[in-house]
Amino acid sequence: MSLFLDLRTADSGGDLAKSVAIARGTNRGNYRSATLAELAQTIQGRQVLVAVHGFNVDRPTGIEHLSNWEGLLQLPQPAAFVGVLWPGDSVWAHGLDYPEEPRVANDAGALLAPFIDAHFGGAAGISYASHSLGARVVLKTISLMTEPVRRAVLMAGAIDDNCLNDEFADAVRKIGQVSVLSSHKDVVLALAFPLGNFLGGILTIGHPWWHGALGRTGPVQPKPANFRGPFAIPDDWSYGHGDYLHVDQPSPAKVPLPADVPPDPRPLPANGDQGWKETWSAAVVSTRFS
Repeated sequence: MSLFLDLRTADSGGDLAKSVAIARGTNRGNYRSATLAELAQTIQGRQVLVAVHGFNVDRPTGIEHLSNWEGLLQLPQPAAFVGVLWPGDSVWAHGLDYPEEPRVANDAGALLAPFIDAHFGGAAGISYASHSLGARVVLKTISLMTEPVRRAVLMAGAIDDNCLNDEFADAVRKIGQVSVLSSHKDVVLALAFPLGNFLGGILTIGHPWWHGALGRTGPVQPKPANFRGPFAIPDDWSYGHGDYLHVDQPSPAKVPLPADVPPDPRPLPANGDQGWKETWSAAVVSTRFS
């Protein structure tokens, strides 16, 4: 059963919690409280991957998606997986460029960082993977941590494309290796960043006010020295915003490692069977975790 750090006060919406709760489960029906001792036993001496979901995800959905995705990972042992549940569904509908979304994600990172520092010292190393607005939670967490971070993989980042060398440049310098997965077929991010789209006829790429989404256009130049590419998923794979982590259907056989973004369009991984996209993203994160 997956281990979670729960930052929520309610199953749907609600405020950010005042403290971090520990829990285990694979769905809402078997989700139960866990202890600091269980957490310590799970991560002791292991390379830990902390995974954070995105916006518009309630607690039951977060539990199921992260737990199912854990089952697709092929992390080199000894390793441990810890999911993070946060109230990214409390204000998401306003649009990602509005003030409330960064505030909630930033506050979640500010709550998570001291908990990680206080209780993950027994781990052999700490890495992060995120989906969507979870990128902001991860980067804010890292910016406030004192513990070192080995890897960070930001999938479909719902955050400005210049964040790695602007807003969160200090956080990025604390990571051993940072990488991104992005897709031009991500319609959600195309619509959610109004400066880059609704005003597209006025503000063009290169204009100082223009910002695309990291998870759609990828990072701007110059890329950080610790950046690992490639990042742009082939357009003919039609990778949408919900394809990285939203595991609801049975998945095909795991994609063999190492797996990465191909330099040119290639046949679909896992023969394009149901669930191949989540399986592929898990294989890429597993490869970059190494």
